[in-house]
Amino acid sequence: MTQPPALCLTTIDTADTVRMEITGDLDYDTADLLLDEVTRELSARPGLKELHLHCAAIGAVDSMGLSILLMIGRQAAAAGVLLHLDDRPATLNRLLDITGTLDYFTVTPPSGAATHPPTTTEEAQAARTPVARPGGPDSAV
Repeated sequence: MTQPPALCLTTIDTADTVRMEITGDLDYDTADLLLDEVTRELSARPGLKELHLHCAAIGAVDSMGLSILLMIGRQAAAAGVLLHLDDRPATLNRLLDITGTLDYFTVTPPSGAATHPPTTTEEAQAARTPVARPGGPDSAV
């Protein structure tokens, strides 16, 4: 048996930004490493404003890898940190497009939008309210 390709993370940080370069497959065997590292950074840096995941050297991404990216997105949002998936390879863009998650990672908040976690019950409810996406297989559009 061959070992799965290793996931290598290189972290470069400044006062309010962290950039993680991801090299290798983001899959069942390795995705937790990325989640652990991001969680550590978010916990250790309460003043963090932006998290850049540099994806150019990502290999295969399976459902666990996608799930971890979504978890990272939720953690970043809860911490008031803007997440960027930079230099996405075509295969990652295709996966995000097919699964309907591309907009989740690429839509920029409107100018003036709060970049902090919700503070009132109404804000929290609004943040949890799903937004319908037209054009899916069940839509009448």
